[in-house]
Amino acid sequence: MGILEVKGVNKRFGGLQALGDVNLSVKENTVHAIIGPNGAGKSTLLNCLVGKLIPDTGSVTFDGQSVLGRKPHEINQMGISRVFQTPEIFADLTVLENVLIPCFARRDGAFRMHAIEQVRHEAELVEQAETMLADVNMLGKRDFHAGSLSRGDKRRLEMAMCLVQQPRLLLLDEPTAGMARADTNNTIDLLKEIKAKRDITMAIIEHDMHVVFSLADRITVLAQGTPLVEDTPEKIKGHPKVREAYLGEHQ
Repeated sequence: MGILEVKGVNKRFGGLQALGDVNLSVKENTVHAIIGPNGAGKSTLLNCLVGKLIPDTGSVTFDGQSVLGRKPHEINQMGISRVFQTPEIFADLTVLENVLIPCFARRDGAFRMHAIEQVRHEAELVEQAETMLADVNMLGKRDFHAGSLSRGDKRRLEMAMCLVQQPRLLLLDEPTAGMARADTNNTIDLLKEIKAKRDITMAIIEHDMHVVFSLADRITVLAQGTPLVEDTPEKIKGHPKVREAYLGEHQ
């Protein structure tokens, strides 16, 4: 049994079968990548994993509890955090203030934006936020406005905002999308550091095979909404079903 279990998931949008009988088991403390060509159903599956979409049939459970139909704050309380393709930050706030928000929400269960003035001066929360910024090499930019950051630094900030909630599962939706190669490599290094320091499970949807093969312990390949193959990175490389799905090659 994995910490994240997907069983018999089907999802249609009108006449389109987006997911067809998807089964997936993500083992605790591993990095599991989900790959596939455009239209394979990756984004639909991710939205099912975070409760945003409810499958027509099947189940999605985290640590034995269903995630289906839960609100975002309930998903966070279960121990799941999500990193989006485009970093979701508060551009008008400072880097430190961005991390203070989830610190406050984790302690008090909610956050009201007008309370930011109070939270700025809470020494305990500021210490937590600064510690997390140091972990992602962003402490030196604590007073920068978040909107002025590079895409790579915005990603680091979003990681800090997720990790300060102490999740057990981190879902990453193309975390290096739109990045230059240097920022991509820095993000790979950051994720490796996070994995080395924490008991955390990661599920990554990604197009960049350099990222996938640098990080993943297991890989599931989707094609037309159905899992083609699941295996280790070494066995996925050159797999005939994978080459056919991506390149149209037949044996």
